[in-house]
Amino acid sequence: MPIKIQDSLPARTTLEGENIFVMTEYRAIHQDIRPLNVLILNLMPTKIVTETQLLRKLSNSPLQVTVEFLQTASYVPQHVDSNHLTSFYTTFDQVKDRKFDGMIITGAPLDYVKFEDVTYWKELCSIMEWGKTHVHCTLHLCWGAYAGLYYLYDINRYDLEEKLSGVYAHKVLKKTSPLFRGFDDIFYAPQSRAMGVDAEQITSVPELELMAISDVAGVTIVKTTDSRHFFVTCHPEYDTDTLANEYYRDLNKGMNPKIPVNYFPDDDPSKAPVVNWRSTGQLLYSNWLNYYVYQTTPYDMIGTPFL
Repeated sequence: MPIKIQDSLPARTTLEGENIFVMTEYRAIHQDIRPLNVLILNLMPTKIVTETQLLRKLSNSPLQVTVEFLQTASYVPQHVDSNHLTSFYTTFDQVKDRKFDGMIITGAPLDYVKFEDVTYWKELCSIMEWGKTHVHCTLHLCWGAYAGLYYLYDINRYDLEEKLSGVYAHKVLKKTSPLFRGFDDIFYAPQSRAMGVDAEQITSVPELELMAISDVAGVTIVKTTDSRHFFVTCHPEYDTDTLANEYYRDLNKGMNPKIPVNYFPDDDPSKAPVVNWRSTGQLLYSNWLNYYVYQTTPYDMIGTPFL
């Protein structure tokens, strides 16, 4: 089944070129089913890249999914075409009276910045608070995961001395969880961050479950016991060249970045990376969407409180 997006969204051409079935709004409204409504709060400066990465993963499902993109009103991105934001993004005031089956809060390039110093922090807190009663299940990614753990459970992150960048091995701790259906015991995924949280902090909160961890990268996946929130610090949705692009960007800025770990063959940036995380990304997003959104969300969302 397809993913439903706006007809002119740039990601559509890329996805169709990969034989991913996307459905036009016209065709979707003529199907007699209720699609899942997923809201994506995209905090990344590379809007179109992030849109395409997430839509690619959400499309690998037999479900019809309607995706809407949300931007912050308190901060306007400086490196995004304003026409793109006007055409494809909405603001919180425009959706706050609606309910959604799922929401994804992306990461943001805010290493070493205190949460309270983030320009849109108060707005993000309002969105996360609203999500308690208006969103059935929320997936927090990377910086969005740390922000969610901090706001919802008062778990603060610690800063790393240098950025964690590369592809790392992660161990599944809850092997019977539907989230890991089809996973190997050890899975690989990119990491790109300069922060972390202690596993002891997670396990000390009764409402949280530590689901996956890495000997090197630390806490990787956490969920709430009621399965309403998932916190994922890795990036299984990354493209082949995402870490490379980040590496060269930082190199060109004179930041002297380290070569991403376990990424370029022989640690040679002139060699093309070999992807070993694609299936992990497909499974993670498909399982989240199927088992924790579709199979548990109420059919009649209007009259159903999520608390």
